Amino acid sequence: MFDGKTALITGATSGIGRATARAFAKSGAQVMLTGRDESRGADVLAACGEATGFLAGDVTDSSFASRLVSQTVDRFGSLDILVNNAGIDVGLDAPETTDEQWLDVMATNLDAVFYFCRAGVRQMRRQGSGGAIVNIGSDWSLVAGKQAVAYCASKGGVLMLSKSMALDHARENIRVNVVCPAEIDTPMIDKSALARGKTIEESRAAHAEAIPMGRIGAPEDVAAAVLFLASDAARFVTGTALSVDGGTTAR
Repeated sequence: MFDGKTALITGATSGIGRATARAFAKSGAQVMLTGRDESRGADVLAACGEATGFLAGDVTDSSFASRLVSQTVDRFGSLDILVNNAGIDVGLDAPETTDEQWLDVMATNLDAVFYFCRAGVRQMRRQGSGGAIVNIGSDWSLVAGKQAVAYCASKGGVLMLSKSMALDHARENIRVNVVCPAEIDTPMIDKSALARGKTIEESRAAHAEAIPMGRIGAPEDVAAAVLFLASDAARFVTGTALSVDGGTTAR
């Protein structure tokens, strides 16, 4: 499906990012990955095969975004697909959220998406053949949740950033879309549970009960949506938010 294409994925060392990296690799893409943890990066490289690269770094550093895009092109010859997946959560309401926590969430969840989108579009323009950007939002890009003020604001920002860029670059055949997952079986939901003073078991049970389909999503559920939006099957799709939430936002 993606033979001859190169995909760059942030937050690729666990959860949704790891599943997405493996899915692209299995579909024939060359894949460049990034994350903070080099040992986990090595594990993902081993799982994805030979046509894969990894560079550890801080996605909140705009110079790193530009450097990684350049290294991707130097190694594989092009950048055709960009997936912005890196994200963090702080499980607090506004009065309890410190300046530092607010800025950390915004830097990782929104600023980094902007930096990589900007660098990615610049490269796709140089290539002149278009491209696909898929940003990982959240069901809380669409509806709000309690004790997640910074996270909700940042993911809402990702949605509007993506829609605006979709309009700006539609005539260049650079498509920009958002996948909006509900609770997915990743390390983040367990960290969020502990931050909110809940046990992992009771939190997971409550999430599953709240989702109309009766289960927490799998990372592979999200990866499948990302691959669709990045593929030629979605060649007339841009500026959209695709919910992967078991029906959560339907109500």
